[in-house]
Amino acid sequence: MSFLKLKKYSLLTGVLTASLIFASACSDETSGNKNNSGSKDGKVVVDIFNGKVEIADQLKSLTDSYTKEHPDVTFNIETVGGGADGAAALKAKFASNQAPDIFGNGGYQEALTWLDKLEDLSDQPWVKDAYESALKPMTVDGKLYGQPVNLEGYGYAYNKALFEKAGITELPTTFTELEAAAKKLKAAGITPFSNGYAEWWVLANHGLNVPFAYQDNADPSFIQGLNEGKSKIAGNEYFNDYFKLLDLTLKYGNKNPLTTDYNTQVTLFASGEAAMIQQGNWIQPMLDKISPNMEVGYIPMLLNDDKAKADKLMVDVPTNWVVHKGAPAADKKAALDFLNWMVTSDIGKTALVKDFKYIPAYKTIEASAEDIGPLGAAIQEYSKNGKTYSWQFMKYPDGAGQEFGASIQAYVGGQKSKDEVMEALDKTWAKLKK
Repeated sequence: MSFLKLKKYSLLTGVLTASLIFASACSDETSGNKNNSGSKDGKVVVDIFNGKVEIADQLKSLTDSYTKEHPDVTFNIETVGGGADGAAALKAKFASNQAPDIFGNGGYQEALTWLDKLEDLSDQPWVKDAYESALKPMTVDGKLYGQPVNLEGYGYAYNKALFEKAGITELPTTFTELEAAAKKLKAAGITPFSNGYAEWWVLANHGLNVPFAYQDNADPSFIQGLNEGKSKIAGNEYFNDYFKLLDLTLKYGNKNPLTTDYNTQVTLFASGEAAMIQQGNWIQPMLDKISPNMEVGYIPMLLNDDKAKADKLMVDVPTNWVVHKGAPAADKKAALDFLNWMVTSDIGKTALVKDFKYIPAYKTIEASAEDIGPLGAAIQEYSKNGKTYSWQFMKYPDGAGQEFGASIQAYVGGQKSKDEVMEALDKTWAKLKK
């Protein structure tokens, strides 16, 4: 998952401050360049910064397979995600002249933020194999700066056995039906929702994306309107609806959602202690470890009773592998070759679908339901039926997601009202827009 998490620990703050001071002191070095070539004993060492804890073991295994074929190349993988602030950690790596050779980027606004650090990948062999839509997030002025990792989707994953136990025979497709299902689950002694609201991204990115996506012509009209001061979050009907949905999850969810982190949230769901979880198909490997053969599916995050709008999952390219253009030449060459090998070799393609459980972003990679698991299969089905929304949160101004998350967490904790939070969201956008 790609995806980045905010924890305001004083220790992290101290590390970042120290890193910035150190970077300022090193005035004779270019920020973001490694202090050595990355080579040791005739071998090239490719540094990978991985923001998805769910695939740490799988990525290590895949790089080991590459090394067997290319014994002159080894990998140093640093995984920062889950409950850690991956964005801050990555910035600290660049600030302290320890930039990785390969790292992840969400595209759109994030691509623009990091553009001066990214290698142009337009001429890479795999580009012709990718779905055209999957290349859009990292395409800037006609050039491609990232390799799409996969397709991902999210909504409410649900436990089929618990739904059956509660007597729910038809899946909800509207907010009213979702509320009725939650009541049935609770009456059967089952906690309906596993809420991990200690993680800002669960609320600010994945949660808040839903009312953004519901907007008529969300991008460019609504988002452009926010940038121009013509649109408002405060008072918008779909953002009001989101808070109703949030209230529903709080009323019928686990205790202490603000201290429930990602791993705990997934464990509650995987162990059968809750019937639904707001997460994506990236949790499939974790479910397979905790509860093999668990029967699961998807319900959209239903904001209202308009089935045409509500009954859709959020699906997009979650992250893209990018190459640091300032990396040593040997590192860069190996990094580019590894990324191409990963999506074109039989070993790489098999690993991506069978081990990573990825929905392919490439026409040349096939994936069955057995390969990618039931969550991935459900997302594929929604996609085939055209019942999807794209991820608008990737277009937030840089840093807005973290502030959005803190504001919504204040609502969950009872420190701010709904109206105060929506006003705060507008102020954050206005402050950080460029």
